[in-house]
Amino acid sequence: MTKGSHPTGAPWRNFYGRIHGKTLRPTQKDHLENDLGALSPGPVGWDENPEREKLDLGARFGGKPVWLEIGFGGGEHLVHMARSNPQIAIIGAEPYINGVAMLLGKIRDAGVDNIAVHPGDVRDLFDVLPGGSVEKAFLNYPDPWPKARHHRRRFVTQEHLEPLMRVLAPGAEFRVATDIEDYVRQTLEEVPAAGFVRVDHPDDEAWADWPSTRYEQKALREGRRPHYLTFRRP
Repeated sequence: MTKGSHPTGAPWRNFYGRIHGKTLRPTQKDHLENDLGALSPGPVGWDENPEREKLDLGARFGGKPVWLEIGFGGGEHLVHMARSNPQIAIIGAEPYINGVAMLLGKIRDAGVDNIAVHPGDVRDLFDVLPGGSVEKAFLNYPDPWPKARHHRRRFVTQEHLEPLMRVLAPGAEFRVATDIEDYVRQTLEEVPAAGFVRVDHPDDEAWADWPSTRYEQKALREGRRPHYLTFRRP
């Protein structure tokens, strides 16, 4: 074990978001126990993949194009995209176990079979995704970390954007939806700085395939304007 790493060899990565919330219902516990394992994209954790070997996405998804949702909340958008695009496979990464449990229930109800789930930090997933393997990525209503001293915790920093750029295929689209004006500011500064090109799209106009989520509905109720930002990997 090297200095500054876990016994597994994993680097020390500060994680600031919630992992657990309210007590899970029995049905949610059942979903986690019986459904989650089969939905793994492959060996992501450091305990099961200490050498950080890249995932064989072709074998896992039968050669389908792969999309990625970073922090899927309750899973509404993820399931909508999977159901609307059966020709693709989509991986969702979410460390909040209550959100994972909510997603699993939605997957059962929708009967979709083209979703994989990483119930943890997306940075661990970035480690093992092959370069250029993801054809579209989504960041919807991420944690705003509103205090100025916490802005470095936002996803739209180079710590996250650089590995995202690596795993995206040339020409891949990266969408960001947020209702926080300062998050828009930081996104428009940091994402192009990581090498992304902004796509000409009205930022107050939702994408044609966008399903309104509970986060968006809350923003509208509370008088905040949603922004829909589109970027592309050159």
